Amino acid sequence: MALKIRLARLGAKKQPFYRIVVADSRAKRDGAFLDIVGYYNPRPEPRVLELKTELIDNWLKKGAVPTDTVRSLVKKAKKTLV
Repeated sequence: MALKIRLARLGAKKQPFYRIVVADSRAKRDGAFLDIVGYYNPRPEPRVLELKTELIDNWLKKGAVPTDTVRSLVKKAKKTLV
């Protein structure tokens, strides 16, 4: 089972809100997932990004692969923490 850390879209039409989830790569974008590791809201200014870094690191150790978008969001979040 290949695991991915990716975005799952929520919210209304033209008002996106995303959960950052760990899911099987074969599952649908908004389908079944194993764990919620954060959320991202691109609508307000400044954008809201909340990550559970301990969970993300744990899943990465277990072999989960982040998508390009999630990788860039995690990188930005870690940059603001330092």
